[in-house]
Amino acid sequence: MFDIRWIRENAAAFDQGLKKRGLEPVSHRLIALDEARREAVTRAQEAQTRRNALSKEIGQAKAAKDEARAQSLMAEVASLKAAIQQGEEDERRLDGELRAALSEIPNLPLEEVPEGADEHGNVELRRFGNKRQFNFAPKQHFDLGESLKLMDFETAAKLSGSRFVVLKGALARLERAIAQFMLDLHTNEHGYTEVSPPLLVRDHAMFGTAQLPKFEEDQFSVYAGTAVDEGRFAWLVPTAEVPLTNLVREMILDEQELPLRFTAFTPCFRAEAGAAGRDTRGMIRQHQFSKVEMVSITTPEQSRAELDRMLGCAETVLQRLGLPYRVMTLCGGDMGFASRLTFDIEVWLPGQDAYREISSCSVCGDFQARRKEARYRPKGGKPAYVHTLNGSGLAVGRTMVAILENYQEADGSVVIPEALRPYMGGLEVIPAHG
Repeated sequence: MFDIRWIRENAAAFDQGLKKRGLEPVSHRLIALDEARREAVTRAQEAQTRRNALSKEIGQAKAAKDEARAQSLMAEVASLKAAIQQGEEDERRLDGELRAALSEIPNLPLEEVPEGADEHGNVELRRFGNKRQFNFAPKQHFDLGESLKLMDFETAAKLSGSRFVVLKGALARLERAIAQFMLDLHTNEHGYTEVSPPLLVRDHAMFGTAQLPKFEEDQFSVYAGTAVDEGRFAWLVPTAEVPLTNLVREMILDEQELPLRFTAFTPCFRAEAGAAGRDTRGMIRQHQFSKVEMVSITTPEQSRAELDRMLGCAETVLQRLGLPYRVMTLCGGDMGFASRLTFDIEVWLPGQDAYREISSCSVCGDFQARRKEARYRPKGGKPAYVHTLNGSGLAVGRTMVAILENYQEADGSVVIPEALRPYMGGLEVIPAHG
């Protein structure tokens, strides 16, 4: 979310940043709203000043026993009271309209963000690993999982509808093993603090990370009843980014506390409202999925370097698992709403013969911090907004998909990557069914 004063002073740069995202300029509309709001404030203040002056004159008129003048002045005071109330109402209305308009505007891309309208404008940064050469036609993960009798979409559909899955036996354990491996790596080697956050959050938490109001249709809301939030609706988290980033909402941190680094393994819930017809089979795009999230809270000076560090942490997971991948710099038209710069990691899926996103690491600058009033106090300085970052470290379901497709054998069995075997009770291979 933006400071309207900054927009007024940097209108051309603001509109240029929106243009890089493929959006039309809006600074003129925002500044006009702000001008109208300022005028309402001025009118109310002038009326209040006049009213205060008249109150003194009324006292003087009564002291001089000039009742006619006193009555005339009192009539003017009454009319000014209405003007003050109207000015205050106009200010509140226009302030609300301005805040609503600002909340709908995405973050501005950094200069290094490539030009482009969609994913076709993304730029490959690097690759890791060699694609396995199969002497048989590799299957997609859902064919493998169903042939193992450990991945059940049909029963899940009976329980919950489309885009859900039931995992059983070794695959259920593999999901748990992947998450445990990632958490141990991020906490023991990468310096993140593990958090177990709530999965239900209030409106202000979703607003703070910019899921609301722009992307309400992509979220799952639940009626919380009288026990939570006085019967209002709450939201199932679309990612642990929401509760983790909001851990510092409405706080002023000491500079020496930063950076803060949090990680969490949670279920995530997304309506996938804009994904009709895409990835309708399998585990790539589901309403409920598991993810290990990373969040960093930094000073402005630290944030860009922290993004590279976070990306490296996510890459290490894939390297330890021996999964080929590539890193993409997202173009302006494909970045997330709150991001200033995003790197996607795309893992190789031989069953699909394609790279697919498995992690997205973003720096948001002070965009989210302004929405949730998260600040820090520099040494000898006034409080300033922190910078926030978030990244998948990694999406657990998609990591399982990648393992199944990359480690499959001709008979339908699946080899367990060495890094996961301690978490699988020493199991080396998920045997073919029957």
